[in-house]
Amino acid sequence: MGLFPEFRGLEHFACDARPQRSAARAALMIACALVLGAAGNLGPIPSPAFARGPESLADLADAVSDAVVNISATQTMDDKRAEIAPQLEPGTPFDDLFEEFFRRHQQGGNDRQDQKQRQRKSNSLGSGFVVDPSGVVITNNHVVADANEVIVIFTDGQKLKAEVVGKDEKVDVAVLRVKPEKPLKAVKFGDSEKMRVGDWVVAVGNPFGLGGTVTAGIISARHRNIESGPYDNYFQTDAAINKGNSGGPLFNMAGEVIGINTAILSPSGGSIGIGFATPAATVLPVIDQLEKFGETRRGWLGVHIQNVDDTIAESLNLGPVRGALVAGTDDKGPAKAAGLKAGDVIVKFDGIEIKESRDLPKIVAAAPVGKDVDIVVIRQGKQITKTIKLGRLEDNDKRASLGAKHGEAGKQAIAGPVEKALGMEFSSLTDDLRQKFAIKNNVAAGVVITGVDPDSAAADKHVQAGDVVMEINQEPVKEPADIAKKIRALKSGGKKSALLLVANGQGEVRFVALGLP
Repeated sequence: MGLFPEFRGLEHFACDARPQRSAARAALMIACALVLGAAGNLGPIPSPAFARGPESLADLADAVSDAVVNISATQTMDDKRAEIAPQLEPGTPFDDLFEEFFRRHQQGGNDRQDQKQRQRKSNSLGSGFVVDPSGVVITNNHVVADANEVIVIFTDGQKLKAEVVGKDEKVDVAVLRVKPEKPLKAVKFGDSEKMRVGDWVVAVGNPFGLGGTVTAGIISARHRNIESGPYDNYFQTDAAINKGNSGGPLFNMAGEVIGINTAILSPSGGSIGIGFATPAATVLPVIDQLEKFGETRRGWLGVHIQNVDDTIAESLNLGPVRGALVAGTDDKGPAKAAGLKAGDVIVKFDGIEIKESRDLPKIVAAAPVGKDVDIVVIRQGKQITKTIKLGRLEDNDKRASLGAKHGEAGKQAIAGPVEKALGMEFSSLTDDLRQKFAIKNNVAAGVVITGVDPDSAAADKHVQAGDVVMEINQEPVKEPADIAKKIRALKSGGKKSALLLVANGQGEVRFVALGLP
């Protein structure tokens, strides 16, 4: 797992106002980018097409700069932790660990006055932009996450306290509101879908807390997946984006915001010309919901999906590689209620073709909660259509629990029938093996993998001892002998691969396709 669960190794880029310690930085860094608003008073800036790039960006910079703001977020934190703890961004997997460590070491002094003295304020700086002259400001979620106070600083030096209207971690956007004495300069969103690779763009923000800074470059690529979350669909740009740019806008040559500068690829934390911006088309629906409801309301299907590769497509008689493979369904989800099953391949959702698995979460999330949608799936080589009423993703998130805790493995597993095939050893799912490998009770049936040849294809696909094979080619297996029987049947039928439905000890399931010897 990367340093940050939502960004898998990318580091947030709000600029810390505290003195920086020398510390090793993650290779991939989140850079502060800014989303521009849906309403404003800045019209498109006429500009000719330059065969060799724009001769000057001065008019554009002059027109938009007053709408770009600095964000100062203050968080009250324990003074001892602030002095000793590594400077990790909020939300890291290590956050709870350090919180517990310092709590234990501070239990000696419980006096309230001492506790107040141990607290101090931590300030971070990012960027943002005004999208409504009445005082609506957009920034990144990670700039203001867990902040006790947020101050918006304008180019004329004016400082206004901001209210957090709503924020969303999945797209990393937050909506703020300030109360100005007079209308503010605002910018508008442009059509990010019209941007092409090679188009010129301009980034404006607050790198390293320096204040308004303008940089320029081009769209280097579209539809980048940097594995930062379920809705990745980034622009890549070589416009310089640095620490402190978080929440800042990426403009087209008409002065319209077409993206939010969100991340950079860098070994040092500074720009090397590989930055990523969330397109306006991705953030606009989220901003609209945050402004209306103060929260997001995403559609929810209730399926666990994975990619389809050539081997899986052959095993499922799918034909061309396409769609999203259903590895499992949530017990209380709409998909299970409508009859979707593990092994189904979703190829169309509400009339939209699903080319690869990462397309599906974005399309489902954008669909209205409660809508009846037709979903086309391929099941055992046949196409069928299911009508499903979408649930709400956030309701499911609230129901999610950490699951039951398991005791430590202690008993010696009782020897039972063992079968060897495909570079693995298989045993019956006994109580002793369930305890030894900490297999949860929601893995109700199957055959336990007790050993994996490190040189096998199974090992290459990260199958490990303690995983449970539940099905082979969508037929259940209950005993080790079933494994050999199924494999013989596949080989005699001319199949080149076997499709295993595998669960780990936590009950998370996926399909693994292995070639037959």
